[in-house]
Amino acid sequence: MSFLELTDVHKHYGPVAALAGVDLSVASGSRTAIVGPSGCGKTTLLRLIAGFEAPDQGRIVLDGEVLANGGAAVPAYRRGIGVVAQDGALFPHLSIAANIGFGMRHHEDKRSERIAELAYIVGLDKAILKRRPHELSGGQQQRVALARAMAMKPRLMLLDEPFSALDTGLRASMRKAVAELLETAGITTILVTHDQAEALSFASQVAVMRDGKFSQVGTPRELYLKPKDRMVAEFLGDAIILPAKIADGFANSPLGRIAVDSTERRDVVRIMLRPEQVLLKRTSREGMSGTPDMLFGEVTESEFAGSMCTIAVRLLNSPDPPDAAAIGNTPLILRKPGMDTPVVGEIVRLTVLGKAHVFT
Repeated sequence: MSFLELTDVHKHYGPVAALAGVDLSVASGSRTAIVGPSGCGKTTLLRLIAGFEAPDQGRIVLDGEVLANGGAAVPAYRRGIGVVAQDGALFPHLSIAANIGFGMRHHEDKRSERIAELAYIVGLDKAILKRRPHELSGGQQQRVALARAMAMKPRLMLLDEPFSALDTGLRASMRKAVAELLETAGITTILVTHDQAEALSFASQVAVMRDGKFSQVGTPRELYLKPKDRMVAEFLGDAIILPAKIADGFANSPLGRIAVDSTERRDVVRIMLRPEQVLLKRTSREGMSGTPDMLFGEVTESEFAGSMCTIAVRLLNSPDPPDAAAIGNTPLILRKPGMDTPVVGEIVRLTVLGKAHVFT
């Protein structure tokens, strides 16, 4: 049985449908990431779960308790749900200790010890408990916000873009630390984020939202390798989309004959490869002769970005697939390790690793 269950949830703001029938199941102790473009309804959904607003239609059930059913809703303070906002939302006039203990009773037994313990759990030194929020770094403030939410001993934790204001290195380490912390505490978590890599690495379940609905929900690996459609594919990372004709588990495509994850027969389809599936090997124009079954290309652009480099490869001997005009002379855009990336003008041999995904 699901720990959190959303059924046909709708929310309108005047004529605008922020949510248009959302269904979601979240298992106990799991981590779910909700991703999607701005304005698709992610934060609205989080607000409905938290109890800050009520749905116009639909049910929200947490651990067997009905939190919302249409316009009727349990108040936010009675839901036992912790919320960490993008900016931390700390009280500037309170000390760090007072911020962490804000949701605790003032006369609670061993209150000071509990606050110090929570600070230690999220990786904060006891010495900062007397400071004010403006005296802390962005990463420290987010840890305080997390400790404050955990002080309530929540049944469910909602994270709304909690790492977006942090720099790249701190963001990755903070995300890993929070994931381990919540897992150790056994707290079911929902993360809203714009960062696809963050969603894929943080969650055990990813839900891609578009126009107030979920386009696809599944494991990170499932959504990355077998997206339902082009929108999901491109939202979760770089994708190479090609026209093809498939039969008996293979596709005839601009990249030649490729194994696919379907055994059906279709004359005109779209297949998807992730750029890391296309391997490159340096060669020369002379090396192209006498090898009709091999695919070659020329590097036309190269953009160095440190550890990774983005290159464009123009196909030189692509076969004629169905609907070849769909690819034309458009080069393949690939990301490769920056230390040994082919340079502009070099000839490369292309090899496809694994199977291409066939869109339904």
